[in-house]
Amino acid sequence: MSQFQFQTVSNIISGLGSIQQLQSILLETQYKKLLIVTDAGMIQHQLHLPIIEILEELQINYSIFSDIQADPPECIVLDAAKFAKTQKIDAIIGFGGGSSMDVAKVIALLTHPQQTQSLAEMYGVNNAKGPKLPLILIPTTAGTGSEVTPISIVTTGETTKTGIVSPQLYADMVILDANFTLQLPAHITAATGIDAMVHAIEAYTSKNKKNFYADMLAKNALRLLNDNLPKVLKNAQDAQARQNMLVGSMLAGQAFANAPVAAVHALAYPLGGHFHFSHGHTNALVLIEVLKFNAPQSKHLYAELMQWLDPKSNGCADGLCDLFIDHMQNHLDHSGLILKLQDLNVPQNSLKMLAKDAMLQTRLLQNNPREMTEQSALEIYEAIYT
Repeated sequence: MSQFQFQTVSNIISGLGSIQQLQSILLETQYKKLLIVTDAGMIQHQLHLPIIEILEELQINYSIFSDIQADPPECIVLDAAKFAKTQKIDAIIGFGGGSSMDVAKVIALLTHPQQTQSLAEMYGVNNAKGPKLPLILIPTTAGTGSEVTPISIVTTGETTKTGIVSPQLYADMVILDANFTLQLPAHITAATGIDAMVHAIEAYTSKNKKNFYADMLAKNALRLLNDNLPKVLKNAQDAQARQNMLVGSMLAGQAFANAPVAAVHALAYPLGGHFHFSHGHTNALVLIEVLKFNAPQSKHLYAELMQWLDPKSNGCADGLCDLFIDHMQNHLDHSGLILKLQDLNVPQNSLKMLAKDAMLQTRLLQNNPREMTEQSALEIYEAIYT
Protein backbone atom coordinates (compact mmCIF):
# COMPACT_ATOMS: atom_id res chain seq x y z
CA MET A 1 0.00 0.00 0.00
CA SER A 2 1.43 3.37 -0.99
CA GLN A 3 1.75 6.24 1.44
CA PHE A 4 -1.12 8.68 1.72
CA GLN A 5 -2.55 11.47 3.86
CA PHE A 6 -6.18 11.80 4.87
CA GLN A 7 -8.01 14.70 6.52
CA THR A 8 -11.63 15.22 7.46
CA VAL A 9 -13.84 16.93 10.01
CA SER A 10 -13.37 15.93 13.64
CA ASN A 11 -16.98 15.28 14.68
CA ILE A 12 -19.92 13.88 12.70
CA ILE A 13 -23.37 13.17 14.15
CA SER A 14 -25.72 11.21 11.91
CA GLY A 15 -29.26 9.96 12.29
CA LEU A 16 -32.91 10.90 11.90
CA GLY A 17 -33.69 13.51 14.53
CA SER A 18 -30.02 14.09 15.29
CA ILE A 19 -30.56 17.87 15.15
CA GLN A 20 -31.75 17.57 18.74
CA GLN A 21 -28.18 16.81 19.77
CA LEU A 22 -27.34 20.41 18.87
CA GLN A 23 -28.71 21.38 22.26
CA SER A 24 -26.20 19.32 24.25
CA ILE A 25 -23.41 20.48 21.93
CA LEU A 26 -24.19 24.14 22.53
CA LEU A 27 -24.54 23.60 26.29
CA GLU A 28 -20.83 22.78 26.35
CA THR A 29 -19.91 26.10 24.72
CA GLN A 30 -19.99 29.73 25.77
CA TYR A 31 -21.16 31.19 22.47
CA LYS A 32 -22.80 34.58 22.92
CA LYS A 33 -24.17 35.05 19.42
CA LEU A 34 -24.48 32.67 16.49
CA LEU A 35 -24.98 33.42 12.82
CA ILE A 36 -27.14 31.08 10.76
CA VAL A 37 -26.07 31.21 7.11
CA THR A 38 -28.81 29.91 4.84
CA ASP A 39 -31.03 30.79 1.87
CA ALA A 40 -34.49 32.29 1.56
CA GLY A 41 -36.06 28.94 0.69
CA MET A 42 -35.06 27.46 4.03
CA ILE A 43 -36.72 30.40 5.80
CA GLN A 44 -39.82 30.32 3.57
CA HIS A 45 -40.40 26.63 4.27
CA GLN A 46 -39.50 27.13 7.96
CA LEU A 47 -36.94 24.34 7.87
CA HIS A 48 -34.74 26.34 10.21
CA LEU A 49 -37.26 26.34 13.07
CA PRO A 50 -35.82 23.28 14.91
CA ILE A 51 -32.50 25.14 15.14
CA ILE A 52 -34.19 28.36 16.30
CA GLU A 53 -36.15 26.50 18.97
CA ILE A 54 -32.94 25.06 20.41
CA LEU A 55 -31.19 28.44 20.42
CA GLU A 56 -34.13 30.17 22.08
CA GLU A 57 -34.49 27.44 24.69
CA LEU A 58 -30.82 27.91 25.56
CA GLN A 59 -31.24 31.69 25.43
CA ILE A 60 -28.45 32.02 22.87
CA ASN A 61 -28.68 35.14 20.74
CA TYR A 62 -28.59 34.65 16.99
CA SER A 63 -28.84 36.41 13.65
CA ILE A 64 -29.79 35.01 10.27
CA PHE A 65 -28.16 35.78 6.92
CA SER A 66 -30.50 34.32 4.31
CA ASP A 67 -29.39 36.01 1.10
CA ILE A 68 -27.41 33.00 -0.14
CA GLN A 69 -28.06 32.04 -3.74
CA ALA A 70 -26.88 29.19 -5.93
CA ASP A 71 -23.32 29.63 -7.16
CA PRO A 72 -22.82 32.47 -4.66
CA PRO A 73 -21.16 35.53 -6.17
CA GLU A 74 -18.28 37.25 -4.43
CA CYS A 75 -20.48 40.19 -3.43
CA ILE A 76 -22.77 37.91 -1.41
CA VAL A 77 -19.78 36.45 0.45
CA LEU A 78 -18.50 39.92 1.25
CA ASP A 79 -21.96 41.08 2.33
CA ALA A 80 -22.30 38.10 4.64
CA ALA A 81 -18.87 38.78 6.15
CA LYS A 82 -19.74 42.44 6.72
CA PHE A 83 -23.04 41.46 8.34
CA ALA A 84 -21.33 38.93 10.62
CA LYS A 85 -18.81 41.52 11.79
CA THR A 86 -21.49 44.10 12.61
CA GLN A 87 -23.40 41.46 14.58
CA LYS A 88 -20.30 40.52 16.61
CA ILE A 89 -20.75 36.84 15.82
CA ASP A 90 -18.64 34.28 17.69
CA ALA A 91 -19.84 31.05 16.00
CA ILE A 92 -21.48 30.09 12.71
CA ILE A 93 -24.04 27.50 11.60
CA GLY A 94 -24.14 26.78 7.87
CA PHE A 95 -27.60 25.38 7.08
CA GLY A 96 -28.72 24.42 3.60
CA GLY A 97 -27.21 23.16 0.37
CA GLY A 98 -23.65 23.42 -0.82
CA SER A 99 -23.81 27.15 -1.49
CA SER A 100 -24.90 28.02 2.06
CA MET A 101 -22.26 25.76 3.56
CA ASP A 102 -19.55 27.06 1.22
CA VAL A 103 -20.29 30.65 2.24
CA ALA A 104 -20.47 29.71 5.93
CA LYS A 105 -16.98 28.21 5.71
CA VAL A 106 -15.51 31.34 4.18
CA ILE A 107 -17.32 33.61 6.65
CA ALA A 108 -15.92 31.62 9.57
CA LEU A 109 -12.46 32.53 8.27
CA LEU A 110 -13.08 36.10 7.19
CA THR A 111 -14.77 37.23 10.39
CA HIS A 112 -12.36 35.84 12.96
CA PRO A 113 -10.95 38.81 14.93
CA GLN A 114 -7.36 37.76 14.17
CA GLN A 115 -7.89 37.25 10.44
CA THR A 116 -5.68 39.51 8.32
CA GLN A 117 -6.36 38.05 4.86
CA SER A 118 -8.82 39.43 2.35
CA LEU A 119 -11.13 37.16 0.38
CA ALA A 120 -9.05 37.69 -2.76
CA GLU A 121 -5.94 36.42 -0.97
CA MET A 122 -7.68 33.16 -0.04
CA TYR A 123 -8.40 31.90 -3.56
CA GLY A 124 -6.41 28.87 -4.68
CA VAL A 125 -4.98 25.83 -2.95
CA ASN A 126 -3.63 26.25 0.59
CA ASN A 127 -3.65 30.04 0.38
CA ALA A 128 -6.26 30.57 3.10
CA LYS A 129 -4.52 30.86 6.47
CA GLY A 130 -5.23 31.89 10.02
CA PRO A 131 -7.86 30.91 12.60
CA LYS A 132 -11.61 30.64 12.00
CA LEU A 133 -14.70 30.99 14.15
CA PRO A 134 -16.34 27.77 15.43
CA LEU A 135 -18.31 26.24 12.55
CA ILE A 136 -21.24 23.79 12.53
CA LEU A 137 -22.55 22.57 9.17
CA ILE A 138 -25.99 21.02 8.65
CA PRO A 139 -26.73 19.94 5.05
CA THR A 140 -30.27 19.91 3.70
CA THR A 141 -29.44 18.14 0.43
CA ALA A 142 -27.67 14.86 -0.22
CA GLY A 143 -25.24 15.88 -2.90
CA THR A 144 -22.42 18.37 -2.50
CA GLY A 145 -20.66 16.82 0.50
CA SER A 146 -19.59 20.38 1.33
CA GLU A 147 -20.08 19.69 5.01
CA VAL A 148 -16.94 17.53 5.06
CA THR A 149 -14.75 19.23 2.46
CA PRO A 150 -12.13 21.98 2.87
CA ILE A 151 -13.41 23.63 -0.31
CA SER A 152 -15.57 26.66 -1.04
CA ILE A 153 -16.56 27.66 -4.57
CA VAL A 154 -17.22 31.34 -5.26
CA THR A 155 -18.47 32.93 -8.48
CA THR A 156 -15.79 35.54 -9.11
CA GLY A 157 -16.96 36.96 -12.44
CA GLU A 158 -20.05 36.87 -14.60
CA THR A 159 -19.43 33.24 -15.51
CA THR A 160 -16.27 32.09 -13.72
CA LYS A 161 -15.96 30.16 -10.48
CA THR A 162 -12.90 30.08 -8.23
CA GLY A 163 -12.14 27.69 -5.40
CA ILE A 164 -10.74 28.24 -1.95
CA VAL A 165 -9.10 25.01 -0.85
CA SER A 166 -7.57 24.87 2.62
CA PRO A 167 -7.71 22.67 5.74
CA GLN A 168 -8.83 25.83 7.57
CA LEU A 169 -12.25 25.37 5.97
CA TYR A 170 -13.03 22.08 7.70
CA ALA A 171 -16.04 22.33 9.99
CA ASP A 172 -15.79 21.62 13.70
CA MET A 173 -19.08 19.72 13.76
CA VAL A 174 -21.38 18.16 11.16
CA ILE A 175 -24.97 17.08 11.79
CA LEU A 176 -26.64 14.78 9.24
CA ASP A 177 -30.40 14.68 9.79
CA ALA A 178 -32.41 13.62 6.76
CA ASN A 179 -35.61 15.07 8.18
CA PHE A 180 -34.41 18.31 6.61
CA THR A 181 -34.40 16.66 3.16
CA LEU A 182 -37.93 15.24 3.14
CA GLN A 183 -39.44 18.28 1.38
CA LEU A 184 -36.93 18.34 -1.48
CA PRO A 185 -38.59 18.26 -4.91
CA ALA A 186 -37.72 15.34 -7.16
CA HIS A 187 -35.50 17.29 -9.56
CA ILE A 188 -33.29 18.55 -6.71
CA THR A 189 -33.18 15.08 -5.15
CA ALA A 190 -32.10 13.63 -8.50
CA ALA A 191 -29.55 16.31 -9.37
CA THR A 192 -27.88 16.28 -5.95
CA GLY A 193 -27.88 12.48 -5.88
CA ILE A 194 -26.13 12.31 -9.24
CA ASP A 195 -23.69 14.99 -8.03
CA ALA A 196 -22.74 12.80 -5.07
CA MET A 197 -22.28 9.79 -7.35
CA VAL A 198 -19.94 11.84 -9.54
CA HIS A 199 -17.90 12.75 -6.45
CA ALA A 200 -17.49 9.07 -5.61
CA ILE A 201 -16.60 8.05 -9.17
CA GLU A 202 -14.11 10.86 -9.75
CA ALA A 203 -12.44 10.30 -6.38
CA TYR A 204 -12.03 6.60 -7.19
CA THR A 205 -10.45 7.38 -10.57
CA SER A 206 -8.53 10.55 -9.60
CA LYS A 207 -5.08 10.80 -11.14
CA ASN A 208 -3.75 12.66 -8.10
CA LYS A 209 -3.88 11.50 -4.50
CA LYS A 210 -5.98 8.39 -5.17
CA ASN A 211 -5.49 6.21 -2.11
CA PHE A 212 -6.78 3.18 -0.25
CA TYR A 213 -8.72 5.17 2.35
CA ALA A 214 -10.47 7.45 -0.16
CA ASP A 215 -11.21 4.39 -2.34
CA MET A 216 -12.95 2.70 0.58
CA LEU A 217 -15.12 5.76 1.18
CA ALA A 218 -15.88 6.28 -2.51
CA LYS A 219 -16.98 2.68 -3.03
CA ASN A 220 -19.25 2.65 0.02
CA ALA A 221 -20.63 6.05 -0.92
CA LEU A 222 -21.45 4.87 -4.43
CA ARG A 223 -23.18 1.74 -3.15
CA LEU A 224 -25.35 3.74 -0.72
CA LEU A 225 -26.25 6.26 -3.39
CA ASN A 226 -26.84 3.60 -6.04
CA ASP A 227 -29.18 1.60 -3.80
CA ASN A 228 -31.11 4.52 -2.33
CA LEU A 229 -31.50 7.12 -5.08
CA PRO A 230 -34.18 5.04 -6.87
CA LYS A 231 -35.99 4.62 -3.53
CA VAL A 232 -36.17 8.34 -2.74
CA LEU A 233 -37.20 9.20 -6.29
CA LYS A 234 -40.02 6.66 -5.99
CA ASN A 235 -41.03 7.69 -2.45
CA ALA A 236 -39.84 11.12 -1.34
CA GLN A 237 -40.92 10.40 2.24
CA ASP A 238 -38.72 7.32 2.67
CA ALA A 239 -36.81 8.80 5.59
CA GLN A 240 -34.34 5.94 6.02
CA ALA A 241 -33.42 5.98 2.34
CA ARG A 242 -33.01 9.76 2.62
CA GLN A 243 -30.67 9.25 5.59
CA ASN A 244 -28.68 6.69 3.61
CA MET A 245 -28.37 9.22 0.78
CA LEU A 246 -27.12 11.85 3.22
CA VAL A 247 -24.48 9.48 4.58
CA GLY A 248 -23.50 8.43 1.05
CA SER A 249 -23.10 12.06 0.05
CA MET A 250 -20.95 12.70 3.12
CA LEU A 251 -18.72 9.69 2.40
CA ALA A 252 -18.29 10.85 -1.20
CA GLY A 253 -17.39 14.30 0.09
CA GLN A 254 -14.72 12.85 2.36
CA ALA A 255 -13.37 10.84 -0.57
CA PHE A 256 -13.06 13.70 -3.05
CA ALA A 257 -11.74 16.08 -0.39
CA ASN A 258 -8.67 13.82 -0.36
CA ALA A 259 -8.68 12.40 -3.91
CA PRO A 260 -9.95 15.36 -5.94
CA VAL A 261 -12.53 15.48 -8.72
CA ALA A 262 -11.70 16.02 -12.36
CA ALA A 263 -13.12 16.52 -15.86
CA VAL A 264 -16.81 16.01 -15.10
CA HIS A 265 -16.66 19.00 -12.81
CA ALA A 266 -14.38 20.95 -15.14
CA LEU A 267 -16.87 20.66 -18.00
CA ALA A 268 -19.86 21.21 -15.72
CA TYR A 269 -18.66 24.54 -14.32
CA PRO A 270 -18.94 26.56 -17.58
CA LEU A 271 -22.50 25.28 -18.09
CA GLY A 272 -23.44 26.49 -14.63
CA GLY A 273 -21.57 29.75 -15.02
CA HIS A 274 -23.07 30.75 -18.36
CA PHE A 275 -26.56 29.25 -18.16
CA HIS A 276 -27.20 28.96 -14.40
CA PHE A 277 -28.16 25.30 -14.33
CA SER A 278 -27.70 23.67 -10.94
CA HIS A 279 -24.33 22.10 -10.25
CA GLY A 280 -25.76 18.59 -9.94
CA HIS A 281 -27.65 18.98 -13.21
CA THR A 282 -24.53 20.10 -15.09
CA ASN A 283 -22.59 17.13 -13.73
CA ALA A 284 -25.38 14.86 -14.93
CA LEU A 285 -25.26 16.44 -18.39
CA VAL A 286 -21.59 15.66 -19.04
CA LEU A 287 -21.12 12.52 -16.92
CA ILE A 288 -21.65 9.76 -19.48
CA GLU A 289 -19.53 11.31 -22.22
CA VAL A 290 -16.67 11.97 -19.77
CA LEU A 291 -16.88 8.36 -18.59
CA LYS A 292 -16.61 7.23 -22.21
CA PHE A 293 -13.69 9.58 -22.79
CA ASN A 294 -11.84 8.30 -19.72
CA ALA A 295 -12.62 4.64 -20.36
CA PRO A 296 -9.38 3.83 -22.26
CA GLN A 297 -7.43 4.86 -19.17
CA SER A 298 -9.87 3.91 -16.41
CA LYS A 299 -11.75 0.85 -17.65
CA HIS A 300 -10.27 -1.40 -14.96
CA LEU A 301 -11.46 1.02 -12.27
CA TYR A 302 -14.94 1.30 -13.78
CA ALA A 303 -14.99 -2.50 -13.93
CA GLU A 304 -14.14 -2.67 -10.21
CA LEU A 305 -16.96 -0.26 -9.40
CA MET A 306 -19.43 -2.29 -11.45
CA GLN A 307 -18.52 -5.49 -9.61
CA TRP A 308 -18.80 -3.61 -6.30
CA LEU A 309 -22.31 -2.44 -7.17
CA ASP A 310 -23.33 -5.80 -8.58
CA PRO A 311 -21.16 -8.75 -7.43
CA LYS A 312 -23.01 -10.99 -9.89
CA SER A 313 -21.68 -9.02 -12.85
CA ASN A 314 -18.77 -10.69 -14.61
CA GLY A 315 -16.73 -10.46 -17.75
CA CYS A 316 -13.59 -8.78 -19.01
CA ALA A 317 -12.60 -5.25 -18.03
CA ASP A 318 -13.95 -3.82 -21.30
CA GLY A 319 -17.32 -5.48 -20.84
CA LEU A 320 -17.66 -4.49 -17.20
CA CYS A 321 -16.62 -0.94 -18.02
CA ASP A 322 -19.36 -0.71 -20.66
CA LEU A 323 -21.81 -2.19 -18.17
CA PHE A 324 -20.89 0.44 -15.59
CA ILE A 325 -21.41 3.28 -18.07
CA ASP A 326 -24.78 1.76 -19.06
CA HIS A 327 -25.66 1.45 -15.37
CA MET A 328 -24.99 5.16 -14.77
CA GLN A 329 -26.95 6.01 -17.91
CA ASN A 330 -29.88 4.11 -16.42
CA HIS A 331 -29.73 6.29 -13.31
CA LEU A 332 -29.80 9.38 -15.52
CA ASP A 333 -32.68 8.04 -17.61
CA HIS A 334 -34.76 7.62 -14.45
CA SER A 335 -33.73 10.93 -12.91
CA GLY A 336 -36.30 13.06 -14.69
CA LEU A 337 -33.55 15.55 -15.60
CA ILE A 338 -33.30 17.07 -19.07
CA LEU A 339 -30.07 15.70 -20.51
CA LYS A 340 -29.62 17.45 -23.87
CA LEU A 341 -28.27 20.95 -24.24
CA GLN A 342 -30.58 21.76 -27.14
CA ASP A 343 -33.59 20.94 -24.97
CA LEU A 344 -32.22 23.35 -22.35
CA ASN A 345 -32.04 26.15 -24.95
CA VAL A 346 -28.24 26.29 -24.95
CA PRO A 347 -27.18 27.95 -28.24
CA GLN A 348 -25.18 25.61 -30.41
CA ASN A 349 -22.74 28.42 -31.23
CA SER A 350 -21.79 28.59 -27.52
CA LEU A 351 -20.17 25.14 -27.46
CA LYS A 352 -16.71 26.40 -28.48
CA MET A 353 -16.90 29.03 -25.75
CA LEU A 354 -17.80 26.34 -23.20
CA ALA A 355 -14.88 24.17 -24.28
CA LYS A 356 -12.49 27.10 -24.03
CA ASP A 357 -13.78 27.97 -20.55
CA ALA A 358 -13.49 24.36 -19.39
CA MET A 359 -9.76 24.50 -20.11
CA LEU A 360 -9.44 27.21 -17.46
CA GLN A 361 -10.30 24.64 -14.79
CA THR A 362 -6.71 23.48 -14.44
CA ARG A 363 -7.16 22.67 -10.73
CA LEU A 364 -9.65 19.99 -11.77
CA LEU A 365 -8.30 18.85 -15.13
CA GLN A 366 -4.93 17.89 -13.65
CA ASN A 367 -6.76 15.15 -11.72
CA ASN A 368 -8.37 13.57 -14.77
CA PRO A 369 -7.04 10.09 -15.59
CA ARG A 370 -6.81 11.01 -19.29
CA GLU A 371 -5.58 14.32 -20.63
CA MET A 372 -8.48 16.51 -21.69
CA THR A 373 -7.88 18.93 -24.57
CA GLU A 374 -10.08 21.77 -25.74
CA GLN A 375 -11.01 19.70 -28.79
CA SER A 376 -11.96 16.76 -26.56
CA ALA A 377 -14.13 19.03 -24.43
CA LEU A 378 -15.82 20.44 -27.54
CA GLU A 379 -16.60 16.92 -28.80
CA ILE A 380 -18.19 16.08 -25.45
CA TYR A 381 -20.39 19.18 -25.54
CA GLU A 382 -21.34 18.36 -29.14
CA ALA A 383 -22.25 14.79 -28.13
CA ILE A 384 -24.70 16.00 -25.51
CA TYR A 385 -26.23 18.75 -27.63
CA THR A 386 -28.90 16.66 -29.38
